[in-house]
Amino acid sequence: MPGVLERGIYLQELAGWWAAARHGRGSLVFVGGDEGVGKTTLARKFCEIAGTAARVAWGICEPLSTPRALGPLFDIADAVGLDVQLLADGVHRQQAFRGLLELLRVRPTIVVFEDVHWADEASYDLLRFLGRRIADTKSLVIASYRDDEARPKHPLRVLLGDLATAEGVRRLTLPPLSESAVRTLAQGREIDPAALYRLTGGNPFYVTEVLNSETPGVPATVRDAVLARFARLSPHAQVVLECVATVATRVETIVLQAMAGEAYPAAGEGLASGMLQANDGAIGFRHELARLAIEEAVPAPRRAELHATALRILAGQPHADPARLAHHAEAAGDAGAVLRFAPAAAARASVLGAHREASAQYARALRVAERLAPPAHADLIQRYSYECFLTERFESAAGELRRALAFHRALGDRPREGDALRMLSRVHWCTGRIADAAEAGRQAVALLEQLPPGHELAMAYSNMASICMNAEDAEGTARWGRLALELAERLGDTEVIVHSLNNLGTIEFLSGVSGGREKLERSFTLARDGGFDEHAGRALIHLAWGFMRTRTFSAPERIEDGIEFCNERGLEAWRIYLIAYRARMELDQGRWDEARRSATHVLNHHRDAQLLRILGLVVLGLLRARSGEGGHWALLDEARALAVAGSREELQRMAPVALARAEAAWLEGRLDAVLRETEDVAERAFAVGDPWVAGECAFWRWRAGRTDPGPLRAAEPYALQTAGLWKAAADRWTQIGCPYEAALALADGDEEDALRQGLQILQGLGARPAAALIARRLRQMGIRGLPRGPRASTRDNPVGLTARESEVLALLRQGRGNADIAHQLFLSGKTVEHHVSSILRKLGVRTRMEAIAEAARLEVASSAPASQPIP
Repeated sequence: MPGVLERGIYLQELAGWWAAARHGRGSLVFVGGDEGVGKTTLARKFCEIAGTAARVAWGICEPLSTPRALGPLFDIADAVGLDVQLLADGVHRQQAFRGLLELLRVRPTIVVFEDVHWADEASYDLLRFLGRRIADTKSLVIASYRDDEARPKHPLRVLLGDLATAEGVRRLTLPPLSESAVRTLAQGREIDPAALYRLTGGNPFYVTEVLNSETPGVPATVRDAVLARFARLSPHAQVVLECVATVATRVETIVLQAMAGEAYPAAGEGLASGMLQANDGAIGFRHELARLAIEEAVPAPRRAELHATALRILAGQPHADPARLAHHAEAAGDAGAVLRFAPAAAARASVLGAHREASAQYARALRVAERLAPPAHADLIQRYSYECFLTERFESAAGELRRALAFHRALGDRPREGDALRMLSRVHWCTGRIADAAEAGRQAVALLEQLPPGHELAMAYSNMASICMNAEDAEGTARWGRLALELAERLGDTEVIVHSLNNLGTIEFLSGVSGGREKLERSFTLARDGGFDEHAGRALIHLAWGFMRTRTFSAPERIEDGIEFCNERGLEAWRIYLIAYRARMELDQGRWDEARRSATHVLNHHRDAQLLRILGLVVLGLLRARSGEGGHWALLDEARALAVAGSREELQRMAPVALARAEAAWLEGRLDAVLRETEDVAERAFAVGDPWVAGECAFWRWRAGRTDPGPLRAAEPYALQTAGLWKAAADRWTQIGCPYEAALALADGDEEDALRQGLQILQGLGARPAAALIARRLRQMGIRGLPRGPRASTRDNPVGLTARESEVLALLRQGRGNADIAHQLFLSGKTVEHHVSSILRKLGVRTRMEAIAEAARLEVASSAPASQPIP
């Protein structure tokens, strides 16, 4: 059997992880490979080997134009005993996630999620949730995916990056069959094995189809081989296969019977041919490639007719999934059915946190929305724009809101017009169009103040408070915030109370006013308990902003809990904001490897949110400048361009960029550039009075020789340092937890011990330029024999591998054991063991196979001969 041939080592790996799972050390295994390489066959064979001792649940991600929200979870529910009716009733999905986790902890279970490259957004959140907790279960979860489908910006790649270092998460990649294996399979056939291998590339599915085609020689394409097998079936069996191909991955037997009619008994012929397979009361194609070949061969009119039949039959089923119905409705050209089912599918997806799928379903409905009455059409547009906002497609959200505004104005619906203006204001802010945001906000207030006061006016007031808060205008925030809060309390409007407390609490927290953080925490609690998930996520973001700005590192679990909260509720953009703020805190705490990973994750998250990219660019630019890697100015130039394009009034955009550029210029000895970079930001920071930004601006200008009056209020460590109290400043930075800043404070002293301590800290961080400055001062003092930092080969390696560790990793990738490596490199076995342990630690993995997979992903080791140092 091609799918099992040369797969023994992978079955052994799965068996080992399954054995560990039964003893309470569960695993989530991502199985990747090309289409047709045998991922499903491997999973099925493993489940057969596991036998009746295992509870097995199988979930499938279907190639629908818009995926079913949490489709795989619904698939496995019955098998694992999960009550998914809770999801259907709109209960928060995190309850279902936690329910599934508890079931996996109690009873050993094998769960297979097939083809997760087709999964919806909420299913990726489920895998992310399980991946971080799976090690504490008695279960094994296998998630298969196609490598070629999961391109760099694909959400699955983001998920794999998130879970790269999670305990219990594994990776397997199935290679094609070797030429020797293909030769074995072709024995006794009138076919050239070498030609077969060249044609199929060793892909097991392609090999099987060619060998089963029963045509002389090698067919020109696999599609021809599939259609040749199809043509040999009876007309009734062909009807059955066309019905199955239309419905997608699999079709319930009761549905297939209704669709195929008198042809249904020929389903047995399709199963006997090997093209179809039966499983759990459903029939599907053995492989997706075969299904696609047959679906594409069905004439368009016949295909539309089959979709219409599927729609009619599925719509009559209890608990029919509106996403499947919308898919068939569109393919059948039934606009009325699309308008009936697509909005329902969108609403369901949104409740489940699958906002990309919700957006796609609303877009599907809007393509045929001309027949709707104008109010219903406008409502559909506004719902679509909100899902665009939640998925960070802000330009699309703005465009749709302008369309909705035109409808509201034509209908004379002034409350909804004002609310749409308020929402447009928020979208403009997210794209960096700060002046447009303020103007739309003012228009919303002016319009709504002409009407009886209600929710829309209260939110418009709170939106203006938000604009002022983001500009760090404390007076404006307080003025608008009080208006919003007073009206909201009169109306009993919890949503506006939550939003107003957030604005007021944020500006107070940033300014160091007592009670600010408490207001933010109250805003979060009210939002969480009231089901206002988006507002709860916003409160978490602003708490993280405050923690980062004020160097409050005492509650790291608050950030991690916030990330998990956003993950459980599908708040992807909010989660990335938290990671961006965490990246800066990791940098400040001297956790530079973690900061690099977090910042890179943010920059790989390609969306329209301008501030997110600024934050990621600044962290990565500072890391490169501080470590002496180079390439930092390109990052910091892009960050400045983005910040300037938004607003020069917002410190949260301008200050991180200007201060990073000032530091980079100082490290290069360009003091005039330090003053230029900080000129505008210092003026704004001194006017706003933020102690941390103003203090840092004054500090860098002091470093550059400027002694003019600084801010009235500067954060304590900066005030100490500019007053010449370097020892007290170093102590304060150490207490706060900022080693780099502490080392720079020590560098201002004239005591040898202090300078040596600063040098040691900087060398430990890998801060070469700053370390060189201290080393130069020590040499000028006549001190010799200074410690050297890590070697260049170690510094230049992406994960800090030494040249010898790189050699060992290169040999591991060749499949060598410890003894063989020791012999090759003239090392002792114990030394090799130490090197392997260090490699696993630096790569953040636990096994050699995971190290090999991670090295391939990061391209850490090269294919250079093992006797040469790996760059």
